[in-house]
Amino acid sequence: MKRFDQINVIPMIDVMLVLLAIVLTSASFIVQDKLNIDLPETQQTSTYKPDDKTALRIAINADNQFFLNDQTTTLATLSLALENVSPEDPIEIRVDQKAEFGHFTSLIDLMKQYHLSNLNILTRKQNG
Repeated sequence: MKRFDQINVIPMIDVMLVLLAIVLTSASFIVQDKLNIDLPETQQTSTYKPDDKTALRIAINADNQFFLNDQTTTLATLSLALENVSPEDPIEIRVDQKAEFGHFTSLIDLMKQYHLSNLNILTRKQNG
């Protein structure tokens, strides 16, 4: 009987690399939205990848509550936070499609007050 002096681990490494590729590919499609915001659908949308440079993440949920970096806030508190933001800093805005339009326009008006125009308004791509 032939004696094995070494264990061949190359097939195991191949399997692990395939599993790693599957996990990494599927993980990039998983988006966790703690605020349960149902974004409006648009036909002309492009892919958005948030980066570490995003200064602020502002959201308005279906109950018309404002959120700053996933923390509940008011428009007045949000105004204080925007005072220190540079006009070049990117700002991510998510608004639930059931939110009242007046809250969105108040937010945009606040952005104009501080001359903030580097905005990323998130939407979902329409199916079909």
